[in-house]
Amino acid sequence: MGFKQYHEPSKELSQEVRTFARMISSLIEEAEAINWYEQRIAVEKDKHAKAIMQNAQMEEFKHFGMDLEFLLRKKEKWKIVLQSILFKEGDIVELGEEGEEKVD
Repeated sequence: MGFKQYHEPSKELSQEVRTFARMISSLIEEAEAINWYEQRIAVEKDKHAKAIMQNAQMEEFKHFGMDLEFLLRKKEKWKIVLQSILFKEGDIVELGEEGEEKVD
């Protein structure tokens, strides 16, 4: 069974790298689902349907967060950079550059 998530022969990739690829794919799929719900919610007129979509979108937020946390636990450099950016006041680009400097 072939997957487009691999750019190298999957048999040559370690189990750790294959799991990483799956989690990246899952993160992307969750972000895509969040986007789809955002668009649907924006145009939905029926308040009950809208409430259901909003509830479903919250589930996607949770899944996105869990995927991201898993990846950050596996990639210390990512964690260091993102801790410099997320939930911080200030210029986002500057915070990102400061985070990169911490891992250089």
